[in-house]
Amino acid sequence: MSPVKTWPVQDAKARFSELLDTCLVHGPQMISRRGVPEAVLAPLGQWQQLVSQQKTLKELLLVSGGRYDFDLPERGQQTHREIEVF
Repeated sequence: MSPVKTWPVQDAKARFSELLDTCLVHGPQMISRRGVPEAVLAPLGQWQQLVSQQKTLKELLLVSGGRYDFDLPERGQQTHREIEVF
């Protein structure tokens, strides 16, 4: 897949068929307004995959296993800092 191309909204409107063909061949295409990215046109299959991966808050909270991407040290293995007495 090639890098995402950014289409100014005027070009996207004037050349929509070309934008759609490019999206289907090369993947998602960014659409900008006044130089600010505003939207993405993505192939239907990719969009459906993204939507199917969404989970509700309840589903996320009920997931078994870890929910964090960091390792916690074993209990009792932490180093303690000394307390300063004033």
